Amino acid sequence: MSLPRPSKIVCVGRNYLEHAKELGNTVPESPLIFLKPPSSLIGEGEAIVLPPQSSRVEHEGEIAVVIGKTAKNVAAADAYDYVAGYVALNDVTARDLQRIDDQWTRAKGFDTFCAVGTMKPASEVDPAKLEVICRVNGDIRQQGKAEEMAFSIPVLIEYITSVMTLEPGDIIATGTPAGIGPLALGDVVEVEIPGVGKVSNPVR
Repeated sequence: MSLPRPSKIVCVGRNYLEHAKELGNTVPESPLIFLKPPSSLIGEGEAIVLPPQSSRVEHEGEIAVVIGKTAKNVAAADAYDYVAGYVALNDVTARDLQRIDDQWTRAKGFDTFCAVGTMKPASEVDPAKLEVICRVNGDIRQQGKAEEMAFSIPVLIEYITSVMTLEPGDIIATGTPAGIGPLALGDVVEVEIPGVGKVSNPVR
């Protein structure tokens, strides 16, 4: 199922313990959220473009949630009622820029830095069994399960909707597991959620 253009892409940082550790960070006490612009979106087969401003661009495979109806102040117990479906997402990041900027907007916001696959409807997915795998040139780089998240999908929806209204088509990227690494010219990076779908993109 193709996605409508979201009004916003809400991302969650450091939501897996091992990923936080590999960056020298701890898991925050509450969800750490940031935004990627809709202009960063690309789909299956479209190229991730390495920007001249960065010398280290990295992959971040993630389980993403697509919102199905307007959501404000949603309780965690009701959160799944607002989920339209799930999709594989690559939160591409200019890691060198992320380390020097106080805010992550530049590092996360370049055009082509949000690769998203085809959504699978929530009615066809068991969210407790969600898993994400990221491969570069066929080699597994990242693998993580939803059950390993510091903050579960319902908790994330409750937290985010206490801050901002989520609208139909908005995307929540739930965080990346350990194993992030650089992308190079000519690579092909693939993010898969088994049983849901995948997105594969060349790097140029």
